[in-house]
Amino acid sequence: MEKLKVAIRYGADAVYLGGKSFGLRNLAGNFSLPELSHAVDYAHRHGVKVYLTVNAFADNGDLIELERYLDEIREIPFDALIAADPGVVALIAERCPGRDIHLSTQANTTNWRSARFWQAQGVKRVNLAREMSLEQIAETAGMCNEIELEVFVHGAMCISYSGRCLLSLAMTGRDANKGECTQPCRWNYAIVEESRPGEYFPIHEDESGSFIFNSKDLCLIEHLPELVESGVHSLKIEGRMKGIYYAASVIRIYREALDSYWENPQEYRLNPAWLEELSKISHRGYTTGFLLGKPRDVDHEYLSRYVRNFEFVALVEGEAPRGGTLVAVRNRLQLGDALELIGQGTSFTRFVLQSMEDEDGVPLQVAHPNQRVVLKELTGAGEYDLIRREKPEKTKRLNH
Repeated sequence: MEKLKVAIRYGADAVYLGGKSFGLRNLAGNFSLPELSHAVDYAHRHGVKVYLTVNAFADNGDLIELERYLDEIREIPFDALIAADPGVVALIAERCPGRDIHLSTQANTTNWRSARFWQAQGVKRVNLAREMSLEQIAETAGMCNEIELEVFVHGAMCISYSGRCLLSLAMTGRDANKGECTQPCRWNYAIVEESRPGEYFPIHEDESGSFIFNSKDLCLIEHLPELVESGVHSLKIEGRMKGIYYAASVIRIYREALDSYWENPQEYRLNPAWLEELSKISHRGYTTGFLLGKPRDVDHEYLSRYVRNFEFVALVEGEAPRGGTLVAVRNRLQLGDALELIGQGTSFTRFVLQSMEDEDGVPLQVAHPNQRVVLKELTGAGEYDLIRREKPEKTKRLNH
């Protein structure tokens, strides 16, 4: 719920979320039925749409429970349900008549005829496969005037075809297509030659080991004008397994960039500050994926390292009763820390932590995670603003 509120605060027009069943992020902090109702009510009061993921691939044994689940959520006024399985699409139309259906990228829609097929099944929006180029996206939009198209613009990518990976199931028994991916593509691997057991041969190695399956993260901030002009209706950011700092940081940049484009498309220019801000969040290096053609070897991150230049240290809760700004500490704070306050847009405020106290007014030298403290010198901060700290050079790149 906190991440949903942060996404709305930083400029999302819509949020997608999962319940306790039938989504593809079962390991995330998903929503109970009462929480789903509250989330939709909160979002709608802020003019934001909510899409529920029902995009797991169902077995025969799942169908009765799926019918029960759809009956339970039928009265919650979601703006759309997201599905991938054809049978699930049909079941949603049967159990939730009149509800908009969006097709997940898991359905691997790679051409305009597929998009037209799904339109004939009552689907309102298709999230196109990440494997499509800009030229293919534009062609599909031109051939499909009566269905909305959506593309991912930022976030982690799987090495499998639009995310339909069996590696986790084969290695751990946990099915990625049912929301239980253990991300074995991020694990440390070595190769053993059959006649020499016990001898390990890395493909590429440093002190962290060998990593052979990883993709860099998708980042299309530099190509927003082309995407808008291609005819797509929605730009999607992946990040439901990320924290609120990631969500806020990415959303605020794409929000400002998109707003800047619509203000004056002819005079639009990429702001270097957007790239700088995106470099400050945790990522595996950036790639444009398939947008400009098939990826090259440089699009794959063989070191499996996250780049983490900054760390999220505190969340602003609002004005403290006795003055100052009340913050919830998420990482250790101490006097003398050089910090940055970020809010909506790309602006941020640098400051040095000179004093802080607990909620009873007792001065503190150090604050620890889960404490709530008051920063007397911090002004102009609003609820859900974030405080971050640059990491020391030697710890900016961390192993996964």
